[in-house]
Amino acid sequence: MNQGRLKSGPVDFVLSGWLPTALLLIVTLVVGPALGGLSRPLFVVGCAAAGWLAWQRSTAAHIQSAILLFAFAPFVRRVVDVSVGYDAASIMLIGPMLFILTPLPSLWTLLSSREQLRDPWLIAPAIVLACIAYGAMLSIFQNDWMSAATGALKWAAPVLYGIALQQRAKSDGELVNAMARIFLVVLPLTGLYGIWQYVDPPSWDRFWMNYASILSAGYPLPYMVRVFSTMNGPATYATFTATGLLLLGFLRPGWQSLIALAPAALGLLLSLYRTGWIALAVAVMFCMVFQSTRRRALATGLGIVGAATAAVLFTPFGEVITDRLQSLGSGSEDGSGNERLEEFVTLWNTPDSMVVGSGFSFTDIGVAGTMPVDGQIIASWLTLGIPVGLLCLAAYIWVGVWSTSAAWRMPTKEGVVLGALSLGGILIHLPLTSISSGEISALFWMIFAMACPHDQTVRPAEDAAMSLQQAQPGIRTGRV
Repeated sequence: MNQGRLKSGPVDFVLSGWLPTALLLIVTLVVGPALGGLSRPLFVVGCAAAGWLAWQRSTAAHIQSAILLFAFAPFVRRVVDVSVGYDAASIMLIGPMLFILTPLPSLWTLLSSREQLRDPWLIAPAIVLACIAYGAMLSIFQNDWMSAATGALKWAAPVLYGIALQQRAKSDGELVNAMARIFLVVLPLTGLYGIWQYVDPPSWDRFWMNYASILSAGYPLPYMVRVFSTMNGPATYATFTATGLLLLGFLRPGWQSLIALAPAALGLLLSLYRTGWIALAVAVMFCMVFQSTRRRALATGLGIVGAATAAVLFTPFGEVITDRLQSLGSGSEDGSGNERLEEFVTLWNTPDSMVVGSGFSFTDIGVAGTMPVDGQIIASWLTLGIPVGLLCLAAYIWVGVWSTSAAWRMPTKEGVVLGALSLGGILIHLPLTSISSGEISALFWMIFAMACPHDQTVRPAEDAAMSLQQAQPGIRTGRV
């Protein structure tokens, strides 16, 4: 029996968890530049294979692999691009989207039973999917089939993934703890790389910044980069990092977490993404309300203040961080805030105020006069129009409020942290960040699914139905 365990142990280690995904990233990073353009479709196929393998192993393994892939696939893409040539279509970034679509066959099986369809949580995601179908049809009517396909993929894949996770999620906190464990690996790597990127951006990052239309990343020069680390932009990196910091701070306390937290906290500050800072602060304050997380929230809050103070006083980055912190109270001098307000004015002054919507159309913000799209409100308005856009926003808020209530429904550390992340997502990120597309959307739907596990949503509905059935005979016979 012991020999059998020894033989199966290494095999299980190789075939389980996130290791196959890590090997895919490493092999593509090393071999991809030599393979040329062929490395891009091979990477996409590899992502699909890794996703299928991870889902077969366990739901926790799939979540860990997805976070690893979203965190490092853009970095691998940039290394390949600097050798092969810039890929404007971003073919390699289709891989993570296909990865999170691998649960679709099992999702169909789960939803084919009447018991699963009694889950009231499914209503809001179904509304979001209907809105996405409407946006895709708008693009098709404009004969823009490519935008319809890419837009529908980026918007719908995270929603479908959230549904698949919610059907398997339980209120025992297994999945959120699995997420915390993978962030223990991801955060120190992305944090250290982010610091290096700020001090001396590598050639692949400079190459990508010169060709990509991403003005929010700053300039490809030392000390002039808004850190995006191994990810696609400062907003994405800061959102993932703030989420990981909260998970590690509450669910993985210890000296190992401190090693991961230090470079990640500095990387978050160097991203200069104030939305991520505010969301993290709101989440920590929310955790102070609950007894199960109050002490840890106080310690985490003091740690955040201490880290920011140390970064300002004892690092060469203090001046730029101080300027960005001071801009939080600058009011009318806040250029970023004014730009967001101007987006609303521009849309309102558009003919018919975009009542119908423009569908999934690509706009190059690097072109002069092109309006950027900041926040889910603007994204929904522009893409879906006012009526359907408001319906989509209402569905997101519905899911977010339900997820925030996890702090009361599951008053454990895991439940409170999930509620705090959901509150930050709806209250802070929704008006300031687009949470319906790509990596950020996948992250939020993971959190929403874990905060509304299947056994927490189906059981109350079944209890209510049973109570109604028991009351009906009494009503028919006139008994009370």
